[in-house]
Amino acid sequence: MTRTVVIKGHKTGPNTVELDQPLPAETTEVEVVARIKTDGGGKLSDYIRSLPPGTRAIEDTNRQVDEERDSWGR
Repeated sequence: MTRTVVIKGHKTGPNTVELDQPLPAETTEVEVVARIKTDGGGKLSDYIRSLPPGTRAIEDTNRQVDEERDSWGR
């Protein structure tokens, strides 16, 4: 049986991670999955503004949205 507990920590060496909180007392074995935090360096909106403009007409987009809504069958 497995149980997931999320505890933040910091890398202190090439193969060493120090946890910010203790593991539950009954813990005898763990499996580590690392979600690496990165410095994104900016906002998502800045990135989106940096993309080239699209070539799709607003009418085409609106038509697709209307078709999708119609398929919901409300």
